[in-house]
Amino acid sequence: MKLSLRSTALSCLLISLPCLGAAVPAPVRHVFLIVLENEPFQATFGPQSPAPYLARQLPGEGALLTHYYGVGHYSLDNYIAMVSGQAPNPDTQQDCPLYKEFVATGPAGAYGELPGSGCVYPSSVPTIAGQLEAKGLDWMAYMEDMGNDPGREAATCGHAPLGAIDATERATPTDQYAAKHDPFVYFHSIIDDPARCGAHVVNLRRLTADLAHLASTPSFSFITPNLCHDGHDASCANGAHGGLAAVDEFLKTWVPRITHSAAFRKDGLLVITFDEGATADACCGEKGLPGGPVPGLSGPGGGRVGAVLLSPFIRPGTVSARPYNHYSLLRSIEGYFGLAPLGYAAAPGVRAFGKDVF
Repeated sequence: MKLSLRSTALSCLLISLPCLGAAVPAPVRHVFLIVLENEPFQATFGPQSPAPYLARQLPGEGALLTHYYGVGHYSLDNYIAMVSGQAPNPDTQQDCPLYKEFVATGPAGAYGELPGSGCVYPSSVPTIAGQLEAKGLDWMAYMEDMGNDPGREAATCGHAPLGAIDATERATPTDQYAAKHDPFVYFHSIIDDPARCGAHVVNLRRLTADLAHLASTPSFSFITPNLCHDGHDASCANGAHGGLAAVDEFLKTWVPRITHSAAFRKDGLLVITFDEGATADACCGEKGLPGGPVPGLSGPGGGRVGAVLLSPFIRPGTVSARPYNHYSLLRSIEGYFGLAPLGYAAAPGVRAFGKDVF
């Protein structure tokens, strides 16, 4: 289904969405995001890809974004950017092995970007989770393996105590959850209310039940596989094979569950992408924190990783070479729900997914 610019503008007026050009070209109301690990575009989508389901079949069913980029290195800073628009800082660049407070070194910048360093952002830093709740919309973070070992982390809202070493940095044979791939536990606005956090940040097993009915499917679902199934580990702690082959196995299980759900079929969008690639390439005029580190450690960004988008509003086999990054993703999701872009998602060089996709 393709929408004309005129019908898009009319739809925006009727449902009170921000219409910046054709910033909201499809009436998406349920977004599912799966984030994978550490692969450059050529490895994932090239002719020798060990993940044919992701590299070939899914793009044939939706859209392939060939110039989608991460915003930093290593992992955590990319996840933080996806939900808050905050740029990498020295601690999130290193994946916060010590779960410590963020200390600001100055006031927020023009786009709300907060200079400083640390892991757990103060309550003054907003996230898309808070935006959605303020609008009466639900969100969930589904984390594979979280709570499998109660000695490592809680069954919901799993994270280390403030000031402690993060035990989830290393997988175990029974628990391969990594807090550094769960951005929601790095914001005081979420973790300071344990009941609220525990109701929203849960084990992936919960997703199956939530998908069973339109009313129980959240507006925004953030899905993180464990350290084996997201491709992070080449050899997994439980003895299984990892890498892109493990990614394909995970997606073959979960993508059909999502795309067969009532919420997806009605007005859904599934985005599958990677946190970072192998280089520091960037797009979209990416900038770092004022007075802060270079986002990609050795360059401006997190490298070209690509993304696959599936939706009833996308023509199968669509390919777009328009440049996007994680800030573009955040801006796009916020646009679908009539929310103002946060952090660097509001920067002038950042565009939401447009008519090249839908």
